[in-house]
Amino acid sequence: MPTRKSLVFSFLDRYVSLLIGVVSSMVIARLLTPAEIGVFSVTMVLLMFVATVRDMGAGQYLVQEKNLTIERIRAVWAVQLGLGLGLACVVVLASFPVAVFYNEPRMRDIMLLVALNYAVNPFGSLTYAWLMREMRFESIALMRFSAALSGALVSTWLAWKNYGPISLAYGSLASTIVNALMAVYFRPKCFPWLPGVGEIRRVLVFGSQLTVSSIVGVMSGSAPELLLGKLQDLTAVGLYSRSSGLVQMFYRLFVDAVGAVCLPWFARQSRERDSFVDPFLKATSYVTAFGWSFCFAVVCLAHPIVRVLYGNQWDQSVDLARLLAVAIAFSVPTALCQTALLSSGAVTAIARVTIFSSLQSVVFVALSASHGLMPLGFAMIASAAVSAGLWLRATLRHIDLPLLVLLRTLRRSMWVALLAAIAPVVALLTYGPYPDAVVMPLVLGGAGGLAGFVVGIMIFQHPLQDEIVGIWSKAKQQAAKTT
Repeated sequence: MPTRKSLVFSFLDRYVSLLIGVVSSMVIARLLTPAEIGVFSVTMVLLMFVATVRDMGAGQYLVQEKNLTIERIRAVWAVQLGLGLGLACVVVLASFPVAVFYNEPRMRDIMLLVALNYAVNPFGSLTYAWLMREMRFESIALMRFSAALSGALVSTWLAWKNYGPISLAYGSLASTIVNALMAVYFRPKCFPWLPGVGEIRRVLVFGSQLTVSSIVGVMSGSAPELLLGKLQDLTAVGLYSRSSGLVQMFYRLFVDAVGAVCLPWFARQSRERDSFVDPFLKATSYVTAFGWSFCFAVVCLAHPIVRVLYGNQWDQSVDLARLLAVAIAFSVPTALCQTALLSSGAVTAIARVTIFSSLQSVVFVALSASHGLMPLGFAMIASAAVSAGLWLRATLRHIDLPLLVLLRTLRRSMWVALLAAIAPVVALLTYGPYPDAVVMPLVLGGAGGLAGFVVGIMIFQHPLQDEIVGIWSKAKQQAAKTT
C-alpha cells in the first residue's frame, strides 16, 4: 500500500478509535468515581510491567526482518504464544499479594480478568505484526475498530449497571477477544499454526534489548501513578490519570497514526536505500506542527475541555493538565526518535537512552510525588526537557542528521503553532482560566486555532502545505464529477 494511503487509513483508524474512547470515557467518568478509576489505573500500571515482555519484541522483529522465512515466523509465534500463556499464570499468582499490598480486594478480580487477556492476545499479535510489515492498514483499521467498539460497549454497559472498576477490565477482555477473532480471519493461509524453535535465538537476541528498554520505560512512565497511589491516595491517582489521559490524547490523535506507518516505512527505506533521513524530517515536521498546536490549546483551554469531557468532579485535574501539556511540548520533537532507531535495528542505542532517560525521570517523580500534584507536574516538565535532549542527541548521531537541518524543520513548525495559539490565548484572556461557560471558549479557541493553523502552514510553506493542497484538489475534482 502506498505511504500516503497508509497514512489515511492509519489516521482513520486512530480517529475512529479515539472517538469511541472519548465518548465512552465521558460516560464512564460520570458513572465511576475518581477513586474507582484510581483502583483500575493502579492495577493497569502494575500490569504494564508484565505487558512489556508479552512478546519480547517479536512483533517488531517480524516487521523489520529483511529475510522473513517460515521458520522465523514459527519462532515469532513460539515466543508470543509461550510468553502469553506464561504471563497469564504470573498475573494470576500475583493478584492476591498485590491486593493485600494496596489493601484493595477489587484489584485481585481485575488482575484475574486481565490474565485472560494475556492468554488470548498472542492469537492477534502475530497477524497484526504481519499486517504492519505489509502496510495493510485498511485491515488493521477494521481490527482495531471492532475491538475498540466492543470494549467500549461492554465497559460502559457494566459501569451503568454499577459493576464498578471491574467494568473496565471486562471491556478490555472483550476488546482482546474480538481482536483475536478478527486476526484469525486475516491470518495468511501460509502462516503455520505449529510453533518452532529453530530460529528462536535470532528473535530473542533482537527482542531482549528492546524488552529491557520497554521495561525501563514502563517503570519511568508508571512511576507517577504508583508513587501517588502509595504516598497520596487513589483519588490523586485518578486525577493524575485523567490529566495525563487528556494530554496524551495528542499521541492517540497523531503520533500513533504516524508512528504506525513510519515503522514499516522507515524499515523499508533502510532496507532499500540505507537511509531514511528525508522521511524522518518530513514525519517530524508533521508531528511537531500538530503537537505544539495541541499543547498550546490545552494550556489555554484545559478547564472547558475537562468540563465537557469529564464533568465538574474532575476540576482539580485542570491545572495539572496544563503542566503536563507543557511537558508534552518538550517531548513532541522526539516522538519518532525511537521509531527511527528501531527501524534501523539500533536496539542497543534505544536501550542506552531509555535507561538514562528513565533514571532521571524516576528521580524527579520520586522527589515531587509526596508534595502533591502540582509539584509533580513541574517535575514532569523538567524530566521531559532532559529526556528530549537525550533522545535527539542519540537519533541525530545514529542516522547522520545535522542538528541545524532538524532545527530548520522545527522552526517552521513552531511558527505554525504560534499562529494556531493566537485564538486560544484570546479565549483565555477573554473568559479567564476557569470560565463558567464552556461552549464559547471552545468555539473561539478551537475554530480560531484551526484557522490559524491552516494560515500558518500556507504562510510559512510548511511541508503539510502539499497535503492540504492535494486534499483540496481532490475535493474539487470530486465536486466536479458529482455536478
